Amino acid sequence: MTENNNSEIPEMKLDSKYSEKKTIIPEQNIKAQKEIEKTKKEIEKLKNFIIKKYSYVQAIGILPPQAVKEFIEEEVGENLPKEQFEKLMKKMHLYIIVPEEKVKEIPKIKKDIINQIEKTKQNLWFYIKTPVDIWEACMDQKFEISSAVAMSFPIYDKGILGALRVAEIHKSLVVQKFEKYVVSYVIGGSLVRGDAVKTSDVDVFVIINDTDVKRMPRLELLERLRGIIYQYVGEASALAGVKNKLEPQIYLLTDFWQSVKDAHPVMFTFIRDGIPLYDRGTFMPWKALLKMGKLKPSPEAIDMFMSMGDQVVSRSKKILLSEVFVNVFWGITTPAQALLMLNGCPPPNAKKELLHDFKREFYNTKMIEKKYIDFLERVISIWRDYEHEKIKEISGEKIDKLLKDTEDYLKRLKELRKEIEKKTQEKTIEQLYRDVMELLQTIVGKKAQSVMIESFEKDFVKKGKFTPQDLRILKDVVGARQEFKRGKSDSHKIDHARKNAMILIRDLVEYNQRCDLENGKKE
Repeated sequence: MTENNNSEIPEMKLDSKYSEKKTIIPEQNIKAQKEIEKTKKEIEKLKNFIIKKYSYVQAIGILPPQAVKEFIEEEVGENLPKEQFEKLMKKMHLYIIVPEEKVKEIPKIKKDIINQIEKTKQNLWFYIKTPVDIWEACMDQKFEISSAVAMSFPIYDKGILGALRVAEIHKSLVVQKFEKYVVSYVIGGSLVRGDAVKTSDVDVFVIINDTDVKRMPRLELLERLRGIIYQYVGEASALAGVKNKLEPQIYLLTDFWQSVKDAHPVMFTFIRDGIPLYDRGTFMPWKALLKMGKLKPSPEAIDMFMSMGDQVVSRSKKILLSEVFVNVFWGITTPAQALLMLNGCPPPNAKKELLHDFKREFYNTKMIEKKYIDFLERVISIWRDYEHEKIKEISGEKIDKLLKDTEDYLKRLKELRKEIEKKTQEKTIEQLYRDVMELLQTIVGKKAQSVMIESFEKDFVKKGKFTPQDLRILKDVVGARQEFKRGKSDSHKIDHARKNAMILIRDLVEYNQRCDLENGKKE
């Protein structure tokens, strides 16, 4: 909804439970119409007063009358005397949004607005909130609050109400169409960051439960869903009357969960920063798992964790005593946690569990020498003494020794990473190869590898039973295994082969299932 700079409040374009025109401007008779015009002028004066004095105000909207009760109960509690409650219900309720960094100024703004309302004797009640208040309501599953704010009647808007409105309308259309299959509808991007304007894209993620859909292949299901959901984008934009472009990303639940397991950076960012407008107990557990560090990181994430220690020596030489301890402690423990996660362990607490887990996984299995376990134990012990103020000072000689040992320790951890990755890669590529070849044998028969590939190409790919992509992936899996045995592969190549192999395995399984079904019908 564009910002209104004249004395008229634009008519609402959306017909919904929170935005019916008759609930905001009832048209009863001439007398009532005059009262309406008077109210509009008074609200316009109040709006001008607010934005002139506080130019950073992001939006002002009139809350839907149907939602007023929820806001009163949220703001002043449910124990308000009935007479006062009914009096508040008869007022027009304004929702004013200010940036989070101006939260300390809210009491002053409230006082000024109250004085202005008393001067004009307007029958108004208002709430001053920040975008964070809206997001917190969503995180608490109070979606009726965010819905009411989104569908409020805008009298001033720098972009946040319009962006919220188009997302809310689109969400309602999608949920109404797919009902129980929508598990999460989440917003992200500039809207959540707080820098949305009238032309900002509105990023939304829609997660659809496909676990009980059996009538069509999953890829076909995804394309159909995309077509319908994208069709609603234009409808939502027209109803909302905004210039914001809605950018939905649609995921099947199984695909999305696979991406989460792979710790895809986009998924991590989405889960970390996203705010649910609708959730059936799916998105919030992901967010909690991420906060607890229990989502397995990707190779990119491991790179990021490992890099924390790269500059620790040169950096620590230039800073004060306290900063030396902080940098050394986290520079030592964070890469150790990263390697434990790479080895398949959940990230342990750096002060309590790290030493025990690191020793169990790497020293007891003879993957690392005892002197590095001793060094890790010494660093944790020094940190505890520092926290308890047992260490008041440390000599330059001891700092130099600590930094030298740190450098040696980090160098050894990088070597250990290569050993862990090699072990993991071998397990991964061999498992992939076995899975693919066992499925292929059921189709072409048990033969030598090269003969099986030739038969697959000649009898199945060229006859249109499988795609050329399937043949390319098959050769890539075989090639990746050969490269690994020659020592020419790495974690990124193995991970790429694994992801592509899933496509081939799916196609082989579906083909076998069709064959079994046809054989069953013949019998």
